[in-house]
Amino acid sequence: MIVGFIWGLIMWLIPVVATIILGYVAWKLWVHYIRQNFISGIEWSMLEITPPRDVLRSPKGMELFITNALYHWSEKGGKEEYWQGAVWFWHSLEIASIDGNVHFYIRTPSRIRELVETQMYAQYPQAQVRVVEDYTLGVDKITKDSDWRLWGCEFRLEKPDVFPLKTYVDFGLDKDPKEEFKVDPISSVIELFGSIQKGEQMWMQIVVRPSKQEYGGGLFKKGHDWVVEGTEVIKKVLEPYTGSKARAEADPIGGISKEIRAPGFLDEMIKASGRKMTKLGFDTGVRICYVARKEIFPFPFGPRNNNSRNIRLIFRQYANPFSNQWMRFNNTQADAYNSYFTASPETIIIMCNRMLNEYRERMFFYPPLRHYIFNKHTVFFPLNLWVKPFFHSEIFVLNTEELATMWHFPGQILKVPSFERIESIEAAPPPNLPM
Repeated sequence: MIVGFIWGLIMWLIPVVATIILGYVAWKLWVHYIRQNFISGIEWSMLEITPPRDVLRSPKGMELFITNALYHWSEKGGKEEYWQGAVWFWHSLEIASIDGNVHFYIRTPSRIRELVETQMYAQYPQAQVRVVEDYTLGVDKITKDSDWRLWGCEFRLEKPDVFPLKTYVDFGLDKDPKEEFKVDPISSVIELFGSIQKGEQMWMQIVVRPSKQEYGGGLFKKGHDWVVEGTEVIKKVLEPYTGSKARAEADPIGGISKEIRAPGFLDEMIKASGRKMTKLGFDTGVRICYVARKEIFPFPFGPRNNNSRNIRLIFRQYANPFSNQWMRFNNTQADAYNSYFTASPETIIIMCNRMLNEYRERMFFYPPLRHYIFNKHTVFFPLNLWVKPFFHSEIFVLNTEELATMWHFPGQILKVPSFERIESIEAAPPPNLPM
């Protein structure tokens, strides 16, 4: 009788559980569908910013621009999010070198283009902002027979988000030193990008949206934001150096007191982490590409050249081993899927073309469904020898100070002939001119 009851209960639960699972999957598919439909309707503008001849401001000006122009945080109702598929807008801060000519770009939704322009002029009145065609469209699909070859990768943080990279404050640029005393970390990027020759291109994109990641959540538990998570991470770091002792009997508070005796080398890390959490945070994805004609860059059917190696090293100036640093991953090369069984040249071509498409779509936050089903986290060895999974991008939090460090206009001390600047000052005519 008991066995029959248990068997009957199981038979009753199977359709209930199956219905719940199918309902959950159907809900996820619905939300994904309406989001992709909403995203497909967004119109984009590619803005090229030509900086003024004399950039006298510190990167603090760019930090204010990023704060005012790009931080579009809003509460979306159930109808907007789950019926219309509305998502938070994202932006892409980019530096590109075309045949050695270095350009600054911002890709932004067209409906907020005017805000981006006005905030750029607010910080850099003599800059020039104009709408241009997407420079990536000049590169055809990467195939065995195409004229172009590509190497690309993405970056992630080595440690938790709360630990910052080196920023312009660490380089003393917040104090506006004289031009000849400036040590600007972005100069390394501009110099490398400006050194390439005709037929070569270097691209860098930093895709951002206001941080909406949740940490520590579950099926029935709401997660917390990156600031709360950062506080918990710092507590864990300090835990080995935290001691407890009983207070004196005369102490009116009584009980147990805690004392933290952290070693001196942690002081700067803790202070920098505290400074990071006091500024607005953005969910961020970083990607770089080196593109060249096949006669210059025969990879993967021939040897690589120096520039495909050099571009991988352009972020080392932001590293602080005690705090945080960049880690390169998702490389379009033979060991991308497995370090023991290298990919064939044909597979590398497939990866390169995928990287081109993801760069062109500025894809980090809302990837297609195939990226969720077939990626490096779901397709394991040895299945990935036959099924070529998509790269799984990682999203992390950078604050406005870190973003401004990686994307700002260098000062006049940087003398790169192929870096265009506005040589004349533009101004409106005086109102009292005779007619």
